[in-house]
Amino acid sequence: MTTKIKKMQFARLILLTIITFSVIQDSIACSGYKITIGNRTFFGSNHDAWFTTPHIWFENATIDRYGAAFTGARFDGENGYAPQSGMNEMGLAFERLVAYHPKQKSFANRKTISNPTKYLKDILHNCKTVEEVQEYISKYDHSYFIEDVFIYVDKSGKYLIVEPYKLTIGSKPTYVISNFCPSITPEQNANKLDRYRNGVAFLKNGIDTTLEFCTALSDKMHVCRKKIGDGTLLSSIWDLNRGKVNLYFYHDYKTTVQFNLSEELKKGDHIIAIETLFPNNPEFEQLRNYKTPKDSILIGVFIVASAGFFLLTSIFFLIQYFRKRESKKYSYVQLLLFPIGLILFYYMYVLSGPVNVFYFPAPYKDPTNIFISLTSYIPFLLLLLILPFSMINYRLIKEKNWSVLAKWLLTLNNLIYIILIGLFFYWRFYDIFN
Repeated sequence: MTTKIKKMQFARLILLTIITFSVIQDSIACSGYKITIGNRTFFGSNHDAWFTTPHIWFENATIDRYGAAFTGARFDGENGYAPQSGMNEMGLAFERLVAYHPKQKSFANRKTISNPTKYLKDILHNCKTVEEVQEYISKYDHSYFIEDVFIYVDKSGKYLIVEPYKLTIGSKPTYVISNFCPSITPEQNANKLDRYRNGVAFLKNGIDTTLEFCTALSDKMHVCRKKIGDGTLLSSIWDLNRGKVNLYFYHDYKTTVQFNLSEELKKGDHIIAIETLFPNNPEFEQLRNYKTPKDSILIGVFIVASAGFFLLTSIFFLIQYFRKRESKKYSYVQLLLFPIGLILFYYMYVLSGPVNVFYFPAPYKDPTNIFISLTSYIPFLLLLLILPFSMINYRLIKEKNWSVLAKWLLTLNNLIYIILIGLFFYWRFYDIFN
């Protein structure tokens, strides 16, 4: 019985490991570290994302709250930008990282997090140590952040790891974190992440609390993907004892901009677009000009509209096929359009969904979903179909074998195919040999 239980536990561990690193390899990757020597603590954060609107903003103190600085790039409506990292005037800093954790039962009898952006800001506005953060978070059902792990560091050098179901305080001189939950991730698996492994290896050669040392460490842990040079959008190095932050834009570590928190808070609440603080960055311009359904309304609407069109026309042509099939020329085309329409409907869903296939080498391989991986070959299917379908389309327009509606729907199908093929070339979905 004991042996059986151990086998089940081992199997669950293997499954968890596979899922964890399958998920985070495709997610927005981030990393962070903290270094403490004597009375100096530095906290570094690498925000790796496809957003193109990084900002730093300052929220002033009031009678019952601390002033704080935040960085972030995802706009959250009336809440402003969602904080990715930040520091308050008491020397408490934090970072948010994507991580996988299997879902468990939510905490009972705790407050509900209804506004995550406000919640994260309020922690820095109300706490000055990691113990206070732990007490604050313990009042809430923080399993709300099932896809995130947080690290909080105060100027004493203590740190708090906030996982969906666990809070852990530590006090080691150095600590490195990336996209995983430490309590459920063995070290050998964490080391599979380059940014984490590089940071740990760098610190083994000695530690220092100079800006130069931390800059080199942030550089060592940064990400720059091959396809369009995307990766680390913003690096921030927070000096918790002196209340300063140094920013590095789009993994360029030769230029930095420094802010003094107390001086900035004297100016009142204000926000600054980080891009405006730095020289022109060609790699960032490439990212900003690279359009996908996620950041182009026109392309997004086209993809969603195409999905609806493929679904409806696939049903239409299936019905047409079974109506007077024996008298129709090219009736097999109508039958073929049914499965093709359903396949393309699913592919449009993938392109407009959460998976960012646009930034990865072709053919995209999803480690958690074989069907998404198989859709990477659909662009080649359209290349094979477009010429014969266009020829058949031309003949049908000249002849009277199909109804006017059927002929126009086929024509519109082919036009959408041509536009999609153009987009696939633009997104480099055909570059399988590069």
